[in-house]
Amino acid sequence: MIQDLYKQKMSLELSWQQEHLKEGRYNLNMVAIDEKIRETITAIKLEEAKIADRENSIANSAPQVSVAT
Repeated sequence: MIQDLYKQKMSLELSWQQEHLKEGRYNLNMVAIDEKIRETITAIKLEEAKIADRENSIANSAPQVSVAT
């Protein structure tokens, strides 16, 4: 899932660059692309937070073993 989001972000950035090269200035299409990029970045951050939370839950649920000598 997260790899797809990164690919989507890269694709949007490429579209933004192509639009800029075509027009030579900032235009309305680029505004829409910027908004989609922001949404994708937010989705990436949320997904990374979920992964980190899952990893923390697993690490915290591991049994604590103490060896008394």
